Amino acid sequence: MPYTTSQAGDDAVLRELMLAMAGERSLVDLLGLITQQLAALPSVALARIWLIEAGDICVRCPMAQECPDRARCLHLVASAGRPSRDGDDWSRLEGQFRRFPLGVRKIGRIAATNVHLTVNDVRVEAEWIARPEWVAAEGIIGFSGKPLAVRGEVVGVLGVFTRTPFDLAMCQLTGVLANHGAISIANARAFAEVDRLQRVAAAENELLRAELSSHGAFGDIIGSSPGIRAVTARIALVAPTPAAVLITGESGTGKELVAREIHRASDRAKGPQVRVNCAAIPGELFESEFFGHVKGSFTGATSDRLGRFSAADDGTLFLDEIGEIPLALQGKLLRVLQEGTFERVGEERTRHVDVRIVAATNRDLGAEVAAGRFRADLFYRLNVVPIHVPPLRERREDIAALAHHLLAGLAGRFNRPVPQLSRADLQRLEAHDWPGNIRELGNVLERAMITGREGRLALELPPVPARISGQAKANFNTGKLLGDLLAERDLVALEKANLQMALTRAEGRIFGDGGAAELLGLKPTTLLSRLKRHGIRR
Repeated sequence: MPYTTSQAGDDAVLRELMLAMAGERSLVDLLGLITQQLAALPSVALARIWLIEAGDICVRCPMAQECPDRARCLHLVASAGRPSRDGDDWSRLEGQFRRFPLGVRKIGRIAATNVHLTVNDVRVEAEWIARPEWVAAEGIIGFSGKPLAVRGEVVGVLGVFTRTPFDLAMCQLTGVLANHGAISIANARAFAEVDRLQRVAAAENELLRAELSSHGAFGDIIGSSPGIRAVTARIALVAPTPAAVLITGESGTGKELVAREIHRASDRAKGPQVRVNCAAIPGELFESEFFGHVKGSFTGATSDRLGRFSAADDGTLFLDEIGEIPLALQGKLLRVLQEGTFERVGEERTRHVDVRIVAATNRDLGAEVAAGRFRADLFYRLNVVPIHVPPLRERREDIAALAHHLLAGLAGRFNRPVPQLSRADLQRLEAHDWPGNIRELGNVLERAMITGREGRLALELPPVPARISGQAKANFNTGKLLGDLLAERDLVALEKANLQMALTRAEGRIFGDGGAAELLGLKPTTLLSRLKRHGIRR
């Protein structure tokens, strides 16, 4: 690529180089292209680019004594030239000038001030020469250092050494090239970040798909534990039928999700699914909420209103917390279930509906029937096909899949990357008893994501009680107690067994994530002291 000092020559050089730069998305290739094209000019001896990065070789850096903070510096990232001596390689990124502290020497000063430096003839301005012997041996005469800046922020420095005086045409060419080069560098970095994020997202999606597949997800139900397999098998059996279903389980176990899957897998899937939270309806409004009312039927009835049964016609009505329905209304509900007929409040006309009932409760309805708080005939009408959703503490093997699923949803809400659960995090989650079940797990993970930093979760869980060995349990069962206290020798045996269990679970590691100290909630030094006291070897 011939270089002349004419404007036509400048335009040709710039046009060819700019076109080539526009097609480069790789930062490494872009930087190499700029330096190599410049070095091909007859007057240029050496072209180099330094970019501002975090300090990495501060201890052994040749300019360590001159560095003001050892935080960031200029890294040599591209170099090309035509040495006069055979065997010299000016493309190497090593050597004395591979790093420049910001503000130090001419290259560092250009980056710190965002002001270019041009030396037309070093024979006249020799104070800018760091290695006079190299300049003399290579016949270096001109030098120009241009800041690479994007929107006022310096990202690096372009340095060009010539074997002819640095004239105006060359100064203009390198100036334009520096401006366009800085923008190209910013674009290449942006493309690289987009590519990285796409790879991360693809990996996370693949991981999540594999996780869900390996845990036998049924619709939106996550898990492969025996309890969940029993639930999904029951759903598959009952969904195609018109039978009523009673879903039981503790609060937060996902009873509404089971009801949704029953509706989705039924022949009523195209019809409506209407949910009624029976615990949230005031007693005096139950009848109106279920069956509707006509205008003027009571104070506040300013217009006709359809009830939930009418809204669910040809679909599914999900009665959540069915145990909260007042006893006086249970007879009317039973009539609808048996005959499919009802009357609105304030209306004598009998209406017909075709509704499939799915009910849920966290109460023991059998005990409620025995206590006279729930009608036996309604209970038997609802309990045609019972489905029990096990609590989370009885399906601990599903916690990992549930946690990944919940974290993926939270990451989407918060517009953040999906955080990774460490082995220690999973062990803590699996050890917790989860009285609030999946709802509590979701809340804990949401709080951990909000309070975490740098992509790590900050789990906040109650301390896990130490697990008692079989021998310690036997001591309790055989009455080896002093009054209501455990004997000292049994306490010592319990502590020793607990320490050994922690070491086994941590595979002998004491420090770090998943180490025995973290599992026990102890400082590593405290744990080492106790191991020594009990004579336990790692």
